[in-house]
Amino acid sequence: MTKTLFIDADACPVTSDALACARKRGVGVIIAGNTTQNLARHIRRDDPRDPSEAKHGFWVDVLDVSIGADSADFAIVERLSPDDVVVTQDIGLAGMVLGRGAKAIGVRGRIYDPVTIDFDLAIRHEEKKVRRAGGRTKGPAPFTDEDRRRFRENLARLLEG
Repeated sequence: MTKTLFIDADACPVTSDALACARKRGVGVIIAGNTTQNLARHIRRDDPRDPSEAKHGFWVDVLDVSIGADSADFAIVERLSPDDVVVTQDIGLAGMVLGRGAKAIGVRGRIYDPVTIDFDLAIRHEEKKVRRAGGRTKGPAPFTDEDRRRFRENLARLLEG
């Protein structure tokens, strides 16, 4: 079975980085997001759009999903195979990916671990309860060049491994 890289492209700051990494390593890519985004803007004119036209294993396609909470997440999960890798900022999606035996990496380069994902999900749940009750939780730090470097290095390791 061939490895595929899925990109949960809703507000993903590393889509171009992920595509460059997949091109270099000959891995097919599916960019998933809702239909209001212009996801094809990340694809080069000469990029093959179908696995049957792959160049050295690389191809890229767009999976447009309907607008709605978690639409892209469920579209990705139903297409996953155990060798696949998913780029996502969503811990919930990362948990589902790991549950399917695939790998998940965050946009800052964190490789999600099956050993700690339940703890990550519990923290997310508690923070959500605080926000629903009118409280505030700390947002993410600004995205940095170091985050982008870590992402590229760790994604390369996942795609090569």
